[in-house]
Amino acid sequence: MRFSLFLSILLFIACENKPQPTAAVEKKTEPMSEEKYNEKYRPQYHFSPTEKWMNDPNGMVYFDGEYHLFYQYHPESTVWGPMHWGHAVSKNMLHWEHLPVALYPDDLGTIFSGSAVADVENTSGFGEDDKTPLVAIFTHHDAEKEKTDAGDHQVQSLAYSTDKGRTWTKYAGNPVLPNAEKIRDYRDPKVIWDEARNQWLMVLAAKDRLRFYASKNLKDWTYLSDFGNEYGDRAGVWECPDIFPLRVEGSDAIKYVLILSLNPGAPNGGSGTQYFIGDWNGKEFIIDPAFEKDIQNGKGVWMDYGRDNYAGVTWSNIDPRDGRRLFLGWMSNWDYAREVPTETWRGAMTIPRTLTLHKTAAGYRLQNRPVREVEYLAKASHSLPKKTFANSYLLTGEVPFKVVQSRIQFTIDRSKTTAQEFGLRIFNKAGEEYRVGYDAKTKRFFSDRTESGDLGFSDKFATEKHNTEMLTAGQETSENADLIKFDILLDRASAETFINDGSIAVTDIFFPNEEYDRAEIFALGGEAKATEVKIFEMRSVWQ
Repeated sequence: MRFSLFLSILLFIACENKPQPTAAVEKKTEPMSEEKYNEKYRPQYHFSPTEKWMNDPNGMVYFDGEYHLFYQYHPESTVWGPMHWGHAVSKNMLHWEHLPVALYPDDLGTIFSGSAVADVENTSGFGEDDKTPLVAIFTHHDAEKEKTDAGDHQVQSLAYSTDKGRTWTKYAGNPVLPNAEKIRDYRDPKVIWDEARNQWLMVLAAKDRLRFYASKNLKDWTYLSDFGNEYGDRAGVWECPDIFPLRVEGSDAIKYVLILSLNPGAPNGGSGTQYFIGDWNGKEFIIDPAFEKDIQNGKGVWMDYGRDNYAGVTWSNIDPRDGRRLFLGWMSNWDYAREVPTETWRGAMTIPRTLTLHKTAAGYRLQNRPVREVEYLAKASHSLPKKTFANSYLLTGEVPFKVVQSRIQFTIDRSKTTAQEFGLRIFNKAGEEYRVGYDAKTKRFFSDRTESGDLGFSDKFATEKHNTEMLTAGQETSENADLIKFDILLDRASAETFINDGSIAVTDIFFPNEEYDRAEIFALGGEAKATEVKIFEMRSVWQ
């Protein structure tokens, strides 16, 4: 039987500071040839397909000790094309076993994004011999019908598995949600169980808004409401939504989080993910008054201020004894995803992240930070001396380490810093560099890949240094409001920066012609004081 919402919350609160045992990481990702895992730009501890094109994460569900990751996949090309659902499973979200393609195109169309649930009470009737069915809910996209401009070329369908996701059967009654209103962009269903009302809840992207539907059996759906007519950034198409309850840290209050991705229209160009905080009353999503001012007049509150975290959603069916809300995004941007200079494969995922909700002086805000499992990838660590410096503190001058397979953490004390800019710079002898840091004049963080290496594949990739929002009261470190804490994951061709425990996240990819082999904390226009400098050398999950 399901845990009740009340019991789930109690377990969550009880376990929040007691990490559950994590699967060991001895099991390697499905073997790849040495040539493949050493390909130029191949990430060493982020998920990527063995070959060909990959984009949005789909169908993320935890079941019987396995994290399932499905994803948009084109098995015939390194460029987007007829979509399938690729499939991989993991015990720890880091070491993945690649499985055969789960869902192929059929007479109803190609297989666009969606979600999956464990139907533990067999509401669908798909279960057999007391086996819990996994049910995938996805968009069928009819490319031929799209050419006619009829508008009804996207519909919602089901598939199910009774063997832990290894084989899938498409429901004979597809589509379960036709596109009667002929909405051109009508896709990406995310389904969760609404415990309080004993029914399934679907949120679905419908052009420039979201729609909510309810069902008792995953097959028959009833329209509930729309959301979004007056809220959030509306510069592009809304897609890949998610909705879930989350406890406000430091309290017993529960709020609902609504995530959606937008393309184009992100604050630094192209694709991005915004979110809303409110309540679910069984029919409508109601914006919390403390959050409403932040998302009026075309404004959005963003999950990540880099350019390369898109279409992210969360895993369903996480054990309440774990209690985390676990998130994963596609590490690219539609402005240039088709042109990035990888050869046999295109596309990688962000590191899995834990989402937590906090009430700050600016209102409700999500924090997203690397899952604790990432700590098990550290094969060596180095603690460096505290230092007050001008210009640079050369980390690779203190200890030798592989820069592009590392995790670098450091704290800057603003009260003892006169520098106008400070942060991390990684670079090579060819003069190529990537920088992420803080501008004391604007009080904003920035990311700069304008000199990062190969820029010629797209005129939209690196036109300028881009900025983030400001840190607000309540987002400072718990120790001191003057401390800025950086946590930066570097992996071949990407940097994921988490500032003050993920109060601000910045994710960017880059393509140096030569591998970055040097790293420094920089300070421009004055001195900076660096404290708590730690470097972790990270294992490859491919070897």
